[in-house]
Amino acid sequence: MTEQEKDTTRLTIVLWGLLIGLITGAVVSMFRWCIEHALTATIWAYHQMQQGQVVWWLVVIGGSLLIPLIVGLLVKQQPQISGSGIPQVEAQLDDELTLSWWSILWRKFIGGILSIGPGLFLGREGPSIQLGAAVGQGVAEISGQRGTRRRVAIACGAAGGLAAAFNAPIAGTLFVLEEVYHNFSPLVWLASLASAVGANLIATTVFGLTPVLHLQYAASLPVILYGHLVALGVILGLLGIVYQQALLAMPQLYQRFIPGPRWLNGVVPFLVTILVGIIVPQWLGGGNAIILSVGRLSPVLGTLIILFLVRFCLSMVSYGSGLPGGIFLPILSLGAIIGGIYAACMIQIGWLPPKYFVNFVIVAMAGYFAGIGKAPFTAILLITEMVGTLTHLMPLAVVSLVAYVVVDALGGAPIYESLRTRLQVPEQQQAMQGKRAHLEIPVMLGSRLDNIAVRDFTWPHGTLLVAIRRGERELVPSGDMLIHAGDTLILTMDQNMRAQVRRQLATILAAQSQPTHSTHGDHE
Repeated sequence: MTEQEKDTTRLTIVLWGLLIGLITGAVVSMFRWCIEHALTATIWAYHQMQQGQVVWWLVVIGGSLLIPLIVGLLVKQQPQISGSGIPQVEAQLDDELTLSWWSILWRKFIGGILSIGPGLFLGREGPSIQLGAAVGQGVAEISGQRGTRRRVAIACGAAGGLAAAFNAPIAGTLFVLEEVYHNFSPLVWLASLASAVGANLIATTVFGLTPVLHLQYAASLPVILYGHLVALGVILGLLGIVYQQALLAMPQLYQRFIPGPRWLNGVVPFLVTILVGIIVPQWLGGGNAIILSVGRLSPVLGTLIILFLVRFCLSMVSYGSGLPGGIFLPILSLGAIIGGIYAACMIQIGWLPPKYFVNFVIVAMAGYFAGIGKAPFTAILLITEMVGTLTHLMPLAVVSLVAYVVVDALGGAPIYESLRTRLQVPEQQQAMQGKRAHLEIPVMLGSRLDNIAVRDFTWPHGTLLVAIRRGERELVPSGDMLIHAGDTLILTMDQNMRAQVRRQLATILAAQSQPTHSTHGDHE
């Protein structure tokens, strides 16, 4: 491939990503606008109830019974719109799951608005990612793209979805690479960045340039107080494990205590939410307003503890029901509250000056997500973009790193990966298709593949190593060729064996034993 051909390919992929991003930005911005206005109307209705307006009691109670039935029917028709949608996108990218993009797009759009808008403790970011992925898949299929191009389209649509949801193009790109696609392939990150920029352009046009979580603080945290960041990181890591285990246990708890089909479980969080709405309607929703309220008003310690318990429990009940909605924003809101609780405690005993309260609200959001999602780079950049300042990068990094290490030491897995293992994949999609697909495997420093000849590694059955990408060059492998750290291996296999091969290689490369020598390295 000549240099001119490379430049043309990159230009094409940027334009391709930009097109998907612009469409995704329009879809997600409309989704976000509808949710915000629906939540405003919901809070207004609860205020009318507080003033004794009987008609609004009837409207809210009736809606809390009717809406989950409508959403439940959508989920029954298309089970893959349940939850955040991020595990489904990951499965699509590994060819484990084949979905109809239009079926997902309109059902997730309507179901997400009806679930999040009435004030349930669910986030818009997961559905936005799945909506973006559906847009990318739709553009690819309409234009006749298959295989790698289709996966790239899904990935950059997902990046655009998160970028439009939070006005965070860099974090949207990195989240897809770090958490969803699990690969820093040049074409993928280039297309994803272009998509995220395009989607963010639409979102900022609609919602303005003000950061989503625009919090200001009086002063940067001095290095002498960084011990608090370590302590906070440990607390966030421990509570992150609690969050993971509680969330993963919810489907079994629903099955055990709530009779009837699962698609009707949504009635439970809707009815429970009424209790919160009657007392404190300002606490409803995914958590954006809560974060701003905690950061600007510095609530008293008792209020923060009650707020944490209410939001933790009801976010579990909401997500565990299977309604279309995410956990991204609820995690950030819980992190902000934990940071507020820690700072309030330290201020009361005189170990922390009051002016640093907001600092801990901000850094705790990143730490809690870094621990639960095990995506520290995304957490750091996301909070930086959402808050709108670069001055807290070092504290964000410290808290995120400590929380990540604590969760990892306690055996916690990335929450979206854990949720993905619970997806129900139709059996007919697991059969061999006879179509070939590519898989890119990055070689890390210290990997068992580092400094080994191609023929001396036993490749999974049915795979063929077709190329080694080394820097800007793409090499045709031979049996004697040595693999080096920093290389990207390009393998081909049957399309529906892609996910299985990826898991096999991950298992092999994680093993402690020495690589098995074999004389038949490349085979079909």
